[in-house]
Amino acid sequence: MSYLELAGLQKRYGNSVAVDDVSLSVEQGEAVALLGPSGCGKTTTLRMLAGLIEPNHGTMTLDGNEITRLPAHKRNMGYVFQSYALFPHLSVGRNIAFGLEERGASRSETEKRVQEGLALVRLSGLEQRRPKELSGGQQQRVALARALVIQPSVLLLDESLSNLDAKLRDAMRHEIRSIQRTLGITTLFVTHDQVEALTMCDRIAVMHRGRIAQIGSAEDIYDRPATRFVAEFVGRANVLPLARDAQGRATVWEQLVPVESAENADLFVRPQRMRIVPVSEPISGDTARLTGRVLRSVFVGDHVEVLVEGAGGQLTVEMPSGSAAPAEGSEVAIVWPRGESRVFAREAS
Repeated sequence: MSYLELAGLQKRYGNSVAVDDVSLSVEQGEAVALLGPSGCGKTTTLRMLAGLIEPNHGTMTLDGNEITRLPAHKRNMGYVFQSYALFPHLSVGRNIAFGLEERGASRSETEKRVQEGLALVRLSGLEQRRPKELSGGQQQRVALARALVIQPSVLLLDESLSNLDAKLRDAMRHEIRSIQRTLGITTLFVTHDQVEALTMCDRIAVMHRGRIAQIGSAEDIYDRPATRFVAEFVGRANVLPLARDAQGRATVWEQLVPVESAENADLFVRPQRMRIVPVSEPISGDTARLTGRVLRSVFVGDHVEVLVEGAGGQLTVEMPSGSAAPAEGSEVAIVWPRGESRVFAREAS
């Protein structure tokens, strides 16, 4: 049995099912992201684990002990809310000490852990300030320190970076990941931001309509999506409608592609996996190829997006920044390794 086990969790609100048969195993010291769009059930799952919501069905086990009906204050879990939930009338030090005081820690022990917590999140010397005197990033660090000083069995992060600007969010992703690894604390992180999930966690559980659609490493989720939803939600993808020629072979833009032909299916290819080459360039047998006309190129910083149009559709190729983009209107070939192709059934309209 893993350190943390969720088995068959379900949560209903009337006739609406928020979480439907979610099962998840997390090893001790592992960081796992619950990734998905709004309303997919990820925060509800986290709140059930924290004891803030009671499931209708299913069980939760921590370190061999069932905690499904255990009150929240007896689960020893640190929770960082999206809004940070700091007490505005208390100092930074008192905010961090709150959980320790509630647990009856001695004054000396509380002071020691508060100072350790401040040092861990690089806020030493700010213990007398009030939350309103701190930046958003500093408030986030206070909330994190408050969750960590109680020495929780599991750290729960609920969209805890969503209120920060892009540059600070990027810095905090790496900082939180470093702290998690240093402490070796088991962590569940709820987010709708795929970059956060890909960079902060050992594994990712992609949620869709109350269920886990796929769980795996960042590489598994990105390169080997198990469902159409995962392929569309995580990263960018060209979605190319497949058709069949008179011999039943798969075609895109009326051109043969080396995939299994299928009725009502689409071909998914990541734009980073594609290359633009001269039409006359030969290809090997394990390479897929389409030809089209360049509509435009757009510089977006770390790469150049090239929009190419073919018979009945368009696709985007991402070229490294500094590459010479083909001229608008020119005829080009787009090639990619055959193994980068993914085929998924077309969803009914």
